[in-house]
Amino acid sequence: MPSSADVQSDWMSDVRDLLHRTADLAADFLDSMDDRAVFPRATPEELQALIDVPLPDEPTDPARVVEELAAACEPGLVAMPSGRYFGFVVGGGVPAALAADWLTSAWDQNAGLYVGGPSASVVEEVARGWLCELLTLPSDASVGFVTGTQMAHVTGLAAARFDVLQRVGWDVGRDGLSGSPRIRTLAGAQRHVTVDRALRLLGLGVPTVVAADSQGALDPDALRDALAADDAPTIVCAQVGEVNTGAIDPLPEIADAASSAGAWLHVDGAFGLWAAASPRLRPLVRGVERADSWTTDAHKWLNVPYDSGLVFCAHPEAHRAAMTVSASYLIQDEGARAVRDQVDWVPEFSRRARGFAVYAALRSLGRTGIAELVERCCAYARRFADGLADVDGASLLNDVVLNQVLFRFETDERTDAILRRVQEDGAVWMSGTTWDGRKAVRLSVSNWQTGPAEIDLALERFAAAAAQEPAHAPAR
Repeated sequence: MPSSADVQSDWMSDVRDLLHRTADLAADFLDSMDDRAVFPRATPEELQALIDVPLPDEPTDPARVVEELAAACEPGLVAMPSGRYFGFVVGGGVPAALAADWLTSAWDQNAGLYVGGPSASVVEEVARGWLCELLTLPSDASVGFVTGTQMAHVTGLAAARFDVLQRVGWDVGRDGLSGSPRIRTLAGAQRHVTVDRALRLLGLGVPTVVAADSQGALDPDALRDALAADDAPTIVCAQVGEVNTGAIDPLPEIADAASSAGAWLHVDGAFGLWAAASPRLRPLVRGVERADSWTTDAHKWLNVPYDSGLVFCAHPEAHRAAMTVSASYLIQDEGARAVRDQVDWVPEFSRRARGFAVYAALRSLGRTGIAELVERCCAYARRFADGLADVDGASLLNDVVLNQVLFRFETDERTDAILRRVQEDGAVWMSGTTWDGRKAVRLSVSNWQTGPAEIDLALERFAAAAAQEPAHAPAR
């Protein structure tokens, strides 16, 4: 009979072989970025036929499972890590963050309590300090590592809900919302839909819409009028980086208005908050530090693998009160030790240790690397916007202040047809949108691997598609 040491040795040998083979498969995928179509051509039916095998009765060799999974999924993989992917404000994964994310899976820490992963806890706290410094947020702001800006909004707005009700003598954690004073939420006309869903999940309903300008930035005069119309407990939702135009709300005026009205100011900075990390772009977000809560995504401009969102709060006591849980069986920090129980700051209980990849990205890039990454993406967005002048019928719709370019052609039909040609060509990919009631194309430059060649390729493909689609007379 083999000894336990022999069994352990055989098991580890098999695992090492499996991990090495898996690393080869991952590297093969990344190596294909320069040549593969950005969006897969396989149909849903074709993918279903490849992936939908009968559930086996008996165990299957892990190496075979991984090999066959990779082969079956390969035709349906989007080249999101590619510098030629310009859709949905999606970054790639810088090497250190990608490697740290693999380690995170191998370490398999439960990042809910300090006792479930001390290193995961400390890494989050260190990264918190770095992030607050980079993003010009208060040095004592609390942080939660969540899946993305959607859950960051839920967390930040839950802290806001707790705070504004506490100020009028209502404990929402104890007594719930039934019978509580009404909370009023104000948000710009071009807010992101994740704000609305967060408010809905929190029982706060649809926000009162405040007018926005032609670029989607909230109108501060309209906000002041809305604030003056009611004295109910109020949450104001501002935005740094409108998802189509990249527009930034006038934060100093919004902060003045919210402060004067005693309102909580929540900032959606899903991608635009990273402008604060650039000395050159920081003036665009002047006043952001005056808010009460902020959200952003690390899987956007920091280029950390999915999923990785961040929420910050200038009032840690409200943040913790809105999120924390306790139970007799949990071993939690009770204040005697300077440790971080992550469950106090996010809606999740057991969760992945997302802080490792964020820490690795921040440390590998450093202050200058992050600033250069953000500035480079903005410069390439402007390069694309300038190049549209040579694309037949293209009209630029936005002031390119960050990394978003919004444009259209003479008619909705031509806009759709040209975009469809570009998407089907496969050399680059970006999404369509609707702006001011008409079809448009939205290009986002967020990937650390995007360079002038990728931008010029995108312009070339749009010029070629426009030449193939005859112009139509604009609709009257």
